[in-house]
This record gives sequence, structure tokens and C-alpha cells, in this order.
Amino acid sequence: MSKSHPICPVAELEPGSVKHVKIGDQDIGVYNLGGEFYAIDDICTHMRARLSDGYINDDIIECPVHFGKFNIKTGEAAGAPCTIGVNTHEVSVEEGVVSVHL
Repeated sequence: MSKSHPICPVAELEPGSVKHVKIGDQDIGVYNLGGEFYAIDDICTHMRARLSDGYINDDIIECPVHFGKFNIKTGEAAGAPCTIGVNTHEVSVEEGVVSVHL
């Protein structure tokens, strides 16, 4: 069963932005893509870089180290050198607060 982890008020995560959070020993990136919220593992599967330090283009995050790409909505690897995707996590918004469920 997943547990809800409140992250921040909706107003703190503007459209087109990402917030890095640490939940236990997991690094998670929480994204606002046009008012829809998504969460993925925040560590690149190619070279342990923090994806939230990368560049968002539509629904793709580009790793800041070797420029591999991941689909924020699905977690799938979307560009070389990355071939292994990242995990996605359920996100909810209740009473104006964004929460991630792990």
C-alpha cells in the first residue's frame, strides 16, 4: 500500500517547473506540466545525475550531464545515451497541496 507524502502547495510549483524532494532514501522529481502534476525518480539511469537540474521541453526532461532524455509522464527513456527508464509515482492534489504516493 502506498503512503501519501505532502510536497508543497500547488502555487509553489508553477507550470513548466520541477521540484526535487527526498522521501526516505529516494530522490523524486515532481513536475507541473500545464497544470498536471507528475513524479518520477530524479536520478538518471545512465550516470547518477539529478534530472531535476536538467532542462524541460514539453513532456521531456533532459539530463544535465550527458543530455539523455526521459518522458516525464511515462518515465520511459526518450533519448540516447539513456536506454533504461525511470520509475513513475502517483501524484494527487488535495486542498491545494501536491502529494506523492510511494
